[in-house]
Amino acid sequence: MKKTLFMLFLFALFFLGITMALANPWERAGLPSNGQQQSIGSYANGCLQGGEAMPLVGEGYQVIRPSRNRYYGHPDMIAYLTKLAGKTKGFGLDDLLIADISMPRGGNFTSGHSSHQTGLDADIWLSFAPERLKKSIVEKPTAISMVDLKSYSLRRDNWLQEHAVLFQVAASEPEVARIFVHPVIKETLCEMTWEDRTWLQKVRPWWGHHYHMHVRLRCPDGSASCVDQATPPQGDGCGSELISWRPKPKDEQKKVVKTTKKKRVKIKPEQCLVVLRQ
Repeated sequence: MKKTLFMLFLFALFFLGITMALANPWERAGLPSNGQQQSIGSYANGCLQGGEAMPLVGEGYQVIRPSRNRYYGHPDMIAYLTKLAGKTKGFGLDDLLIADISMPRGGNFTSGHSSHQTGLDADIWLSFAPERLKKSIVEKPTAISMVDLKSYSLRRDNWLQEHAVLFQVAASEPEVARIFVHPVIKETLCEMTWEDRTWLQKVRPWWGHHYHMHVRLRCPDGSASCVDQATPPQGDGCGSELISWRPKPKDEQKKVVKTTKKKRVKIKPEQCLVVLRQ
């Protein structure tokens, strides 16, 4: 009886997953749309017209989990990732692992990211590949965390000097708006000695980014309907702002009040409806 109930439960989950995927038109779009290449709307509520596929293998990088079909981006993003991989390879780093960028026409995922909708966001894992990965590993790679989440401290056995080089090179490019990482990683970079610290302004603390970095580009030229995120505050972001992310003692933590308020449904720009039909 228990086994039957368990099997019915698994079937229900599978059916729900299929139903949700079919209900999301952005995930049904298997190829980029026609038209001028442009990012439309905001990072968390938009779409991508004339997207470009990231070649699955290139100099200094490999795309992981390609079956998810999330390796499309605005041409500026594809050019940025290609340039970054070439530079890091020149510094002696092993291949970068490029994870989710966007779907062929952008839009929202059924699960996972709330952003990555305009082809201007990309995840780069903090694992390096010294050689070409086998297909089985490419589809199911093992993430390596840089942070001990329980103790809120750096996993020094996993952290390499190459990681610092990657962050500096990635954030120094002018087209980069922000790079999201776990606060502990930001603290680690802040504690290091740098001749030029201006790029640290773009490295922003955000929960969950302990095994990858999330790169976000500025709105490209020619994307009149693209909505930029506000510029990060002045300075390197290594002071009180960063300290405020540290966990507070239990007696100082405020009780979380649950709310039944429904989330507001986001209405996509009208241009996105055209992108879906193309």
